[in-house]
Amino acid sequence: MARRASLATWALVLGVCVGACRCYFSIPMKIYTGRVNVSSVVDLVPVRRATSDAGGLSLASDPSGAVNFLDMVNNLEGDSGRGYYIEMSIGSPGQQLNILVDTGSSNFAVAAAPHPFITHYFNTALSSTYSSSSRTVAVKYTQGNWEGELGEDRVSIPQGPNGTIIINIAAILSSEGFFLPGVNWQGILGLAYPMLARPDSSVEPFFNSMVRQLGIPDIFSLQMCGAGLSASSTADPAGGSLILGGVEPTLYRGSIWYTPILEEWYYQVEVLKLEVGNQNLNLDCREYNKDKAIVDSGTTLLRLPVNVFSAVVEAITRSSLEFSSGFWDGTKLACWLKGETPWRFFPKLSIYLRATNSSQSFRVTILPQLYIQQIADVDGTLDCFRFGVSSSANGLVIGATVMEGFYVVFDRARKRLGFALSNCAVNAGASLSELAGPFSAADVAADCSGGSLREPLLWVISYALMALCAVILVALLLLLVLPCRRRDRSGEITDESSLVRHRIK
Repeated sequence: MARRASLATWALVLGVCVGACRCYFSIPMKIYTGRVNVSSVVDLVPVRRATSDAGGLSLASDPSGAVNFLDMVNNLEGDSGRGYYIEMSIGSPGQQLNILVDTGSSNFAVAAAPHPFITHYFNTALSSTYSSSSRTVAVKYTQGNWEGELGEDRVSIPQGPNGTIIINIAAILSSEGFFLPGVNWQGILGLAYPMLARPDSSVEPFFNSMVRQLGIPDIFSLQMCGAGLSASSTADPAGGSLILGGVEPTLYRGSIWYTPILEEWYYQVEVLKLEVGNQNLNLDCREYNKDKAIVDSGTTLLRLPVNVFSAVVEAITRSSLEFSSGFWDGTKLACWLKGETPWRFFPKLSIYLRATNSSQSFRVTILPQLYIQQIADVDGTLDCFRFGVSSSANGLVIGATVMEGFYVVFDRARKRLGFALSNCAVNAGASLSELAGPFSAADVAADCSGGSLREPLLWVISYALMALCAVILVALLLLLVLPCRRRDRSGEITDESSLVRHRIK
């Protein structure tokens, strides 16, 4: 009887500890910085040359001309289906390669060995300035992977800031599913933060090195002009512009609306709600930010968490034609007779982002021309389209489908990300995107990005509870002579789960 009472007592203690442990695990594993309340709409002064200052941007005061934004206009080629790339000169003497622009990763990696899908590669043996670190590096994506060695060499950008910098290079020696048929790039330029760099954050990313060595402001901006159309449907890819060191006013119209960068790994933002047409999906805003919500130029589509994707498809089908499930999941195309377009059958899609004034939000809207994308023709009689939205198991990704409608400013100095209407997102004189605000954020939760407990004090309390539980549980296990079993580590964050990609297969 006494033994039964003892077991009952231990069971009660165990229950209390499990409850406390559950409270701990509900706390986010990353601490988010606070937001600064500033104006949500900012008209930037037209700037042609810039140099570093305490605020990140400065006026035309660089006599050396290290940054000339007009020289960088139209320095990108490519399209949303196969990526946007910029020409770079690598090594001594310089070897010219096209490098994919990717705001969703942090390694600068180039092909350093032949591959059947690329025309040329960086030959490290021909560069007198290449230095190998003898460290291996490997990156897995949702689609594809590559392996190679880390090294250093000199790099310059013909249509970029003046000057040559020494940067970390991942020399790709083998890959699978990374280089694809028809692509015209031979490497990838990761523009995200050091936290995503592989094999660890000690590998300084390209743009960090550029800011440090050339003294340019810690800000870049991106215009992608594919307007939702793949290169397969046009002989002259639209291209775009990567402005390193600031903002070029001739590339956008109206004001720039800013949203805070929640955390410096990916460019993580906070989505408050989605609308299909003018109808709110009425989901808990945490659904939109499940895992994370990021802005990633290296992802082809607008990717939505599974529940959100299902709600979007359901809302579209209520006002559109009947399509097979294969159209929505990306396995089938929808075709119309040559010259006919399907866009009148589809509604606008709108994403509300929290403004830098946290009590407000603003809305970015794309027309059907951006997410119902023409990618092929059949026998010269049919035009075929794909659905530019997909489901995602690892967060919401604002990819090229949305970014092509906007001029996007990555203001790292002020920890904010800006959207303005792109001058190239126009078809037959009509804009393919819309931008509006401010709207009140009072109708959504105070925090949509995850759990609400983030203060350091709560971290201390939670760790103390966890330690207490651990001691009691160990004692209980010893008392009851239970076997000790190792837990597997299958739940660890890996490159494959954290690096997001979605390209045309």
